Amino acid sequence: MSTIHWVEAQPRSARWHSESGLALPRRVVVADDRMPAAVAFRLACEGTALLWRGDFHNARQLLRAMDRRVGRSAPGAGGTPAEVFHAQRRFRSHRARVLGKLIVLLEDHALALRRAPDVRRACDEAYGPADGPVAVALTELLGVVGARQWRERGVHVPALGARIHPHYGVFAPTRGEYVDLVARAPLPCGGAVRTAFDLGTGTGVLAAVLAQRGVRRVVATDVSARARACARDNVRRLGLAGVVRVVGPALYPGPECHSRPECPSGPDVAPGPAPGPELLPVPDPRAQLVVCNPPWIPGRPASDLDLGVYDAGGGMLRGFLDGLARRLEPGGEGWLVLSDLAERLGLRSREELLAAVEGAGLRVVGRMDARPRHPRARDADDPLHAVRAAEVTSLWRLAVV
Repeated sequence: MSTIHWVEAQPRSARWHSESGLALPRRVVVADDRMPAAVAFRLACEGTALLWRGDFHNARQLLRAMDRRVGRSAPGAGGTPAEVFHAQRRFRSHRARVLGKLIVLLEDHALALRRAPDVRRACDEAYGPADGPVAVALTELLGVVGARQWRERGVHVPALGARIHPHYGVFAPTRGEYVDLVARAPLPCGGAVRTAFDLGTGTGVLAAVLAQRGVRRVVATDVSARARACARDNVRRLGLAGVVRVVGPALYPGPECHSRPECPSGPDVAPGPAPGPELLPVPDPRAQLVVCNPPWIPGRPASDLDLGVYDAGGGMLRGFLDGLARRLEPGGEGWLVLSDLAERLGLRSREELLAAVEGAGLRVVGRMDARPRHPRARDADDPLHAVRAAEVTSLWRLAVV
């Protein structure tokens, strides 16, 4: 966190916080209901942050008016799918910077504006305990409040016959294709899977599906502390805490999970003692099934909130493939759940994917496909509509050569 400064009868300051990586505002002016949208938009484009002191609902109206001035897509975007994708991403970044200049002050996570909702619980869940005044973008605060509502009501997952409750900053299972594929794919080892790993578990939805399918023990991992807390919450809600254990932050479970009936479900576990003269090295744990649904786009995340979508340099995909052969028990399989959107955008080729599989000492023993059902695949106004409508999500069944 850094500090913003402004004058309001006297010089004031507050810590600046941005989950989406918005830069620290260098100039801050106080704004209220008297500020016209045209002036607010001009100041925001110039890089001036507007600390809102008026009515909360008027702030939301001002935000919508500024959004209309920004527009909904990159002007004149055309060319190849990759060029359109990059143009749209640059435009979304520009839009976020402009709209992010309308900011509010949280004091002990309370929002002291007329007609403002009580946001304290939502902020506590997203940010942790309050610690003095902090300034955030109104767009982010609205996202925090919306995430609290998602967390409370949950997302119905037909493959589970239950609801998954996503936490703030954790990718919600609103797209059902990849979950259905994991629910339908034939289990290896004749269906009698003792141990499975779910790498990059997120909300824990795939780990829960595997547990409901009869896998005796599921070890779920994630690099994100938020995701690990979210997965543990969902495992507990579903009554699967005796089957699913959540660890991290490494991609694959470490030696601390080897040959134990249960892995710790509380705070992250420190590795055990280093091997000495009287201790033999503990081998890496293995499983009969390893499932990985990495981010589908090989690109650099702008912030931690992008980690569910962008896989920088394809690092998680390569880590899964390169580590799979030594982590599978004989007769086991690795399931790679991956959309071909990156291929259709020209960001990765099918040949590159298959070469990575072969280079990791693996072979493809089967593949299941699913077509998209999400609303964006039907949005004809989306500049990438044709690509999204043709997208296919696949579950690649991999085995050791």
